Amino acid sequence: MEATYVNIDESYIGKTVAQDIFANTQHPIIAKNTIITPEILHVLKVFEISKVLVFKDGIIDKDKSDKEIGSKTVVETIVVEDSFKTYYQEAVLQFKKEFINWQSSAKIDIVKIRGIILPLIEEILKNRTIFFELNNFSNLKDYIYHHCIATGLISAVMAHKLGYDKGTVYQLAIAGSLADSGMSKVPLNIREKKGALNQQEYIEIRKHPIYSYQMVKDYPALKDNMKQAIIEHHERLDGSGYPRCLKHDQISTFSQIIAVADTFHAMTSERIYRTKESPFKVVEMIKESEFGKFDIKVVQALMSIVVDLPIGMKVELSNMERGEILFINKFSPTRPMIKTLKTGEIIDLSINRNLYILRILTN
Repeated sequence: MEATYVNIDESYIGKTVAQDIFANTQHPIIAKNTIITPEILHVLKVFEISKVLVFKDGIIDKDKSDKEIGSKTVVETIVVEDSFKTYYQEAVLQFKKEFINWQSSAKIDIVKIRGIILPLIEEILKNRTIFFELNNFSNLKDYIYHHCIATGLISAVMAHKLGYDKGTVYQLAIAGSLADSGMSKVPLNIREKKGALNQQEYIEIRKHPIYSYQMVKDYPALKDNMKQAIIEHHERLDGSGYPRCLKHDQISTFSQIIAVADTFHAMTSERIYRTKESPFKVVEMIKESEFGKFDIKVVQALMSIVVDLPIGMKVELSNMERGEILFINKFSPTRPMIKTLKTGEIIDLSINRNLYILRILTN
């Protein structure tokens, strides 16, 4: 198709870029075959690019072009609804009551757990910015209850991203929320110990997946593959997990979904023995430092959820500078290009490795 260079302006909205566009960057800020939108014009203006090669006639299939990294569109940051936070906090309180009952040998009420977790799933699937608030909702005192609820929700979002049907998404949410139910059988002085665990205490903590399984194994409302996921959620593909040191194909995908969700929330939350990390930094750590322990397609699902951010979304960097996302580098998606709000400086996080996105600004 014939192409020509033009001085780009609003009249070229709908035309198609005929070559990759660079701006002193290693990777293109706008990819070939991207359809020009008002948002793309904004990016070009920021980088002071006025002349662009466009196809003279016809427009590339929009569905195809939307897959290109340069065609991300701007959307307004969605504020986390107070109603969700209120319901979430109520859900944690209800879960806490159930957990305390389990400590006294009460049986799990699957119907009640389902009623606690399912309404939250509908909201988090509709509003992805809630995903970034879960770790902020948590607190040290009630961490275990927050962790159970959040693990269930994150498992559901990942299962949805992986294309599972709604029934499976719901089942994984329930299984994820009950994966640590066995911690109710671990003595409180061990569970909340601030110092290092001794060998016997460590062994006891590692029994909690077994306790969790024993607590759910007789309930037909929870499918067998979900019960398996509960007992296996601390297993790792390289055999370094527990309680049975399983490897590779011995571990189900559902187990891995809960495992990644459990790890992600734990690492992004404040703990007795560790401060919380940025979701973007944790995704990098899970992918790189923990390579070989988790199913790569499950890790990729988590990464795609975390990094699927629109151009224009406001973020805070690890140096406390605030900015907006200008460009997502598909080769380093956790490290986009940022324009600072205060000075207008453009920071390429894929090059400046000392900085990272600390958090999404949802309000």
